[in-house]
Amino acid sequence: MNGAGGRVTGRMRYALATADAPFDPHAASRTAIAGVEAVCDPFGALYLPETRTLVVADLHLEKGAAFARRGNLLPPYDTLSTLTVLGAVIARYDPRVVVSLGDNFHDRVGAALLPDFFRERIVAMARGRDWIWISGNHDPDGAADLPGTSADELHFAGLAFRHEPTAVAVSGEVAGHLHPSATVRRRDKSVRRACFATDGARMVMPAFGVMTGGLDLRHRALAGLFDRQSLVAHMLGRDRIYPVRYASLIG
Repeated sequence: MNGAGGRVTGRMRYALATADAPFDPHAASRTAIAGVEAVCDPFGALYLPETRTLVVADLHLEKGAAFARRGNLLPPYDTLSTLTVLGAVIARYDPRVVVSLGDNFHDRVGAALLPDFFRERIVAMARGRDWIWISGNHDPDGAADLPGTSADELHFAGLAFRHEPTAVAVSGEVAGHLHPSATVRRRDKSVRRACFATDGARMVMPAFGVMTGGLDLRHRALAGLFDRQSLVAHMLGRDRIYPVRYASLIG
């Protein structure tokens, strides 16, 4: 999914400002996907403690550059910002495996044209780890000349990792693509935030890239993916995760 928006979100501004700050473990939210323990991090990454696996979705690296190639100029800071936050969350968990769930780049030439400065940052983050780049609809050809392995999907640790969620009910799936968000009423105003969406059987992850929009959980594109009686939106707050049941959301 393309994702609306061409700005660094307030959440990501906070993440950039606090990337080196001490982490409060209580700021994260624990859940389980098909019985596999998972930690929803306020920066928008998922951590699986048992296998030391870190999962991110929809980085959309080089989105600004992709727009510039089409004559639509956006602030050129998205890749640096996204990689800065990604580096912070990798330092936080020191994962053995990193899985990036597709739309890693905003178009199919983004990886090949990636400036050396950014390529070197990814190489440094990947050193000593297994890194799997899942292909997405924006980058179906994989990640060119970067450390790790490109794949259409990954079956690992009892879970299936892919870019687009399957249309039928499935257990143990972790996907991206839809950039889920949720809205709650707080005092006398509504608050909308990106979220991890899970009913305990599967999860759709929030977009990690700093210039990505969101799709409300009540949108028809997400209809039928979850058991709504069990669905929880783990909403990304400024400095912590807020789990909210689907019935408490507003549309």
